[in-house]
Amino acid sequence: MQLQALTAISPIDGRYRGQLEELAPYFSEFALIRYRVLVEVEYFIALAEQKLFTLPKGKATALRNIYQSFTVENAQVIKDTEKITNHDVKAVEYFLKNELKNLGLEDKLEWVHFGLTSQDVNNTATPLLWKEAVEHVYLPALSNLILQLKKMANDWKNVPMLARTHGQPASPTKLGKEIQVFVERLEGQIKLLSEIPFAAKFGGATGNFNAHNIAFPKINWEKFGNKFVNNTLGLQRMQFTTQIEHYDNIGAQFDTLKRINNILIDFARDVWTYISMDYFKQKIKKNEVGSSAMPHKVNPIDFENAEGNFGIANALFEHLAGKLPISRLQRDLTDSTVLRNIGVPFGHTVLAFKSLEKGMGKLILNEAKLKADLDANWAVVAEAIQTVLRRENYPSPYEALKELTRGGEAIDQKTIAKFIDGLKISAALKKELKAITPHNYTGIF
Repeated sequence: MQLQALTAISPIDGRYRGQLEELAPYFSEFALIRYRVLVEVEYFIALAEQKLFTLPKGKATALRNIYQSFTVENAQVIKDTEKITNHDVKAVEYFLKNELKNLGLEDKLEWVHFGLTSQDVNNTATPLLWKEAVEHVYLPALSNLILQLKKMANDWKNVPMLARTHGQPASPTKLGKEIQVFVERLEGQIKLLSEIPFAAKFGGATGNFNAHNIAFPKINWEKFGNKFVNNTLGLQRMQFTTQIEHYDNIGAQFDTLKRINNILIDFARDVWTYISMDYFKQKIKKNEVGSSAMPHKVNPIDFENAEGNFGIANALFEHLAGKLPISRLQRDLTDSTVLRNIGVPFGHTVLAFKSLEKGMGKLILNEAKLKADLDANWAVVAEAIQTVLRRENYPSPYEALKELTRGGEAIDQKTIAKFIDGLKISAALKKELKAITPHNYTGIF
């Protein structure tokens, strides 16, 4: 059966391909091959700049054009070679040597992949594609989501709402402030994410530049490696490694993305609950069906889809963060197959972002329901009354309000007013207490 969206095994490349095509330049097999070619080309040029050989004028530009204009057909040539070599990075090396021949650089062929092991290429190509995906796709998408949250927080900053702690009526709050809680949490995690470097390994078969040093002992290969990785590629080279990168930093990034996803799961569940409480209505799109059996239903599917995709992403991020930093002795191969899957949780995360944005765009505030809930829960002003009475040194105010609100009697405005009238306090203080309502007892935000 030929591979296409309808025959794909993974929904990432099937059902959701149209929403996630922007990830193909970073996480597809084509993308990995292209980033490997990029690393090999830039390394070749760096060796020439180190004066190990002379590169004719204009050839650096022609070499960079190999990866800048890299095509699916180029990638297929490499894949066809891999069928013979049974080694993906070696196939890239052979491809580049052939490209050098086409550029008239036959005498420079053996400088391709000089002194390297495959992980010098993989552990620079993968963090580079990961870095660019995070910077070009993930952070812009998350930033847009935060901007949407900020707008909601601002639009609803003056809308009082009954809070619920432990699911029970609690001191009122403002809807905008409750949205702002998620803004603060997300921005805090973005700050933490920005402090984690995109780490890379580059140092030969066991991290010591053995082959480089034996061939050219007078060159400071540590300095060369740092300049190449840090300056040319824009990554951060780890100084003491085995054959592979430690993966501690990328593991920390996975953990941070997982925390961000958890925050957004929390948000999705809160909004889902508010919809179920009728605090929000949802915009109806003509011809859409909410239920195959119940015509009246408009289900909060966008928030449910977001929660589901965040959950899948987190399960994979958890495995990646836990597995990758562990390798037997100087290297085993378990990281290789695992690393090929980093685009999967990334894809589910981006998909969840899109679902959340779609769901948030459908929300219609039902202010009448929020007002009705506040009117039905006058008991929540008991905290305010007993606190003011404490200020006035009134005897046992908490106990008095506890007896009132837990006596089984329905508490409404008249009940509260009657209680205040029965207090042995000044008329001015009674007036102050009666001015407190569930609608204005919302604190400072």
